[in-house]
Amino acid sequence: MAARSIGSGTISFGLVSIPFKLFTATSAKSVSFNMLHKPCGSRLKQQLVCPVDNVVVERSETVRGFEHTRDQYVTFTDEELKSMEAARTGVLDLQEFVPAESVDYLYIEKTYFIGPDKGGDRAYRLLAEALERNKKLGVGRFAQRGKDNLVIVRPYKKGLILHECYYAEEVRSFEDIDTGATFEFKPMELDLADKLIEQLQQEKFDPSHFKDEWAEKVMAAVQQKVAGEEVTAAPEAPKAQIIDLLEALKRSVAAANTTKPSDIEAAPPVKPPKKAELREEAAAPKKRAAKR
Repeated sequence: MAARSIGSGTISFGLVSIPFKLFTATSAKSVSFNMLHKPCGSRLKQQLVCPVDNVVVERSETVRGFEHTRDQYVTFTDEELKSMEAARTGVLDLQEFVPAESVDYLYIEKTYFIGPDKGGDRAYRLLAEALERNKKLGVGRFAQRGKDNLVIVRPYKKGLILHECYYAEEVRSFEDIDTGATFEFKPMELDLADKLIEQLQQEKFDPSHFKDEWAEKVMAAVQQKVAGEEVTAAPEAPKAQIIDLLEALKRSVAAANTTKPSDIEAAPPVKPPKKAELREEAAAPKKRAAKR
């Protein structure tokens, strides 16, 4: 069954124009719940309530406001907001071509498929092949629903995909993150870490190796409840308390030798011994070996 487009537009770069269709690339399968009234089980409705007048407000009585200082707003009419919309809605304007490896995944927000529209097949395939051959990505703006979006166009399986991206000011700086102290690792620690990575490595990324186990458990519980069965929680398996990094690496390497990568559970965080524990250990009398 052919995919259904969610929109259309024109890719523009230089004097070239390519009509295209836009398709969703992902379909979230997340589990969602509805809020019900506990006594009767009816689904609840959300209403807009004015806290000053203590009345339910209809949509027709609302206006958009921007909070410029605490509890202080400036309001905008629909006409005022419409006048600020992007003038060239539907135009994907490629303004730069950059090396593919220079793009940071952190900036990618959403992904869409791009297909050629009527009359655009040849130019579409030419752009896809040119980007692939030169290992470049197109960067520009896509005016959609009145808003300018920062986008990246890249070649994908003989076609093109579009990444909607965050603007620079929307991405926080990693420099604000405390990455901990600097350590000098023992050669054995480095060697074991390398071995663990080597044993778990795959030829390529394959998301089918992983399943949303939480969603599967919830849906299984739903089926049980629909069938009138009682749902019982499975007991949580005890986790070993490993407080030594070297020991954790040794056990992980040993487990990787006998287990599939997707079956290996993350080791518990390595915790340094508390000062009180160290004092107790130092103060405790050492046991003598029993005489035969």
